[in-house]
Amino acid sequence: MATDTIVSAAVGGLFVGLSAALLLALTGRIAGVSGFVSRLLPPYSDNQLPVRLAFVAGLVIAPLLYASATGIPIGIEVRSSLPLLVIGGILVGFGAVRGGGCTSGHGICGTARLSSRSIAATAIFMTTGAITVFIMRHVLGG
Repeated sequence: MATDTIVSAAVGGLFVGLSAALLLALTGRIAGVSGFVSRLLPPYSDNQLPVRLAFVAGLVIAPLLYASATGIPIGIEVRSSLPLLVIGGILVGFGAVRGGGCTSGHGICGTARLSSRSIAATAIFMTTGAITVFIMRHVLGG
């Protein structure tokens, strides 16, 4: 693994943890990305739209700022077809709703609070992800 990958992962993890802690301290809200994104469209049940917009904007802007500051380009390569991406997005959205949150809410914030429900959800997310990657790479040859 390249040193710049280790450094960028460590810096990214630090900022994710810091943003989650600040959000909880300043608003009392858990940093669950699926919850923030799903509540960007009306009807709004509270007055947290500016907080949600700022949080989601930070998710988009932070990598751009990092790339600008370090000179390291953002290296994202999507090799899947559009229909497969749409199906994957629907399945992830369905799973986030059924699981009462996503990996950010359960995996970062919930496990930090030692929530047994979040620990179980995170274990299921990670196991399912590992099985999916194994099947895609070694069974289907993708």
